Amino acid sequence: MATTGIEAPGRAQIGAKTLRTDAWWIAPLLTFLALTAFVVYSAWRVFSGKYYFYEPYISVYYSPCLTTSCVPGSEFAGSPISWWKMSPALLVAWIPLAFRFTCYYYRKAYFRSFWLSPPACAVAEPHSKYTGERRLPLILNNAHRYAFYLGLVLNVILTWDAILAFRNHNGEWGHMGLGTVFLTVNAACLWLYSLSCHSCRNAVGGRITHFSKHPVRYQMWTLISKLNSRHMMWAWISLCTVVVADFYVYLLASGKLTDLTFF
Repeated sequence: MATTGIEAPGRAQIGAKTLRTDAWWIAPLLTFLALTAFVVYSAWRVFSGKYYFYEPYISVYYSPCLTTSCVPGSEFAGSPISWWKMSPALLVAWIPLAFRFTCYYYRKAYFRSFWLSPPACAVAEPHSKYTGERRLPLILNNAHRYAFYLGLVLNVILTWDAILAFRNHNGEWGHMGLGTVFLTVNAACLWLYSLSCHSCRNAVGGRITHFSKHPVRYQMWTLISKLNSRHMMWAWISLCTVVVADFYVYLLASGKLTDLTFF
């Protein structure tokens, strides 16, 4: 006889999975479909190893391109890695993957949509027990703060890519095409997603005992706290901008589209 939980003596014995009458299943279903589509698309682009550079644009999945097999013009820091024979994207794509996989919001999203743990508020989950994040693979979520720091480095590089997108094919500044817009918007959205992260908020002011002694950090913490309230929004927007920016570069590099140039 259970002594705690929903089967404890004195608790109402309700056999129904939930008493909710609304369409609670729509949100986890849409999340499941959206994340699945993103994973499939990303896997296709990351493992393809081609159509990722059209001067001056480089795909967000392949930047920085670090191998000697990089398409001419897309190399980063001389492309020092010569022994890598697979897609160059595999050397860097794991960083945003780790950041998003361990993200506090995305944990909620895929816990509910993929593992049904629980599928929605006030809806019973099918699992008989929950062991927390104390064992593989969920214990890896504790590395979120380190993925956050690596993600910031990647954001700097992607921002530089967006700046370089203002150059034309001859290397002269003053160019602006639709690809420039996509890379710039994507870089901005990635910064907003990163800066609204819970780990960022904690790193800025999480260990301060007296905010009055740290006025600058307090102002930073206040601003990041406001961004943090929109973390879910920026998580989805930045996910979309990554796909749009990459797909546009793919269309250009594969010859399926001509860049729309403004000046």
